[in-house]
Amino acid sequence: MQGEIPSKTKKKQEMHELQALGAALVDLSAAHLGHMTLPEELAQAVHEARRIRSHGAKRRQVQLIGRLMRGLDPAPIRAQLAAVEGNSAPARASHQRVEHWRARLMADDGALTEFAAMHPGADLQNLRALLRNARKEQKAGRPPRAYRELFRIIREAADE
Repeated sequence: MQGEIPSKTKKKQEMHELQALGAALVDLSAAHLGHMTLPEELAQAVHEARRIRSHGAKRRQVQLIGRLMRGLDPAPIRAQLAAVEGNSAPARASHQRVEHWRARLMADDGALTEFAAMHPGADLQNLRALLRNARKEQKAGRPPRAYRELFRIIREAADE
């Protein structure tokens, strides 16, 4: 119905959802939080909440963040948070593309030429060294340090 007034329970549920969204912002790392575009007042409140160590004071600050978010449209903030956390469809697709490239590079030396053609800014010397070290790690059964570093380098090259 059009002119229907939301119930008190519905309003409280919405307030709790906004507080949970605010708490998720507070729990983000500083690097991820820096990539988000938030209104100035909300950003200051989130940074202040990150600084607070007292449990009660932090709880009150998160309530303040929830109150500030009532006047905002939470959809763009949710979308940014999903993208930062890797829960959005574009983030998953990007992750899968990087995984695919890493698997191809590990399996075939010719894939490096194709990768270099698609990403001219990539550091090929570093990629070759990481590929060689990752293959050695897999054969020796050692922890996958170079394998992870290879993923990071491919992701950076793909982002450029």
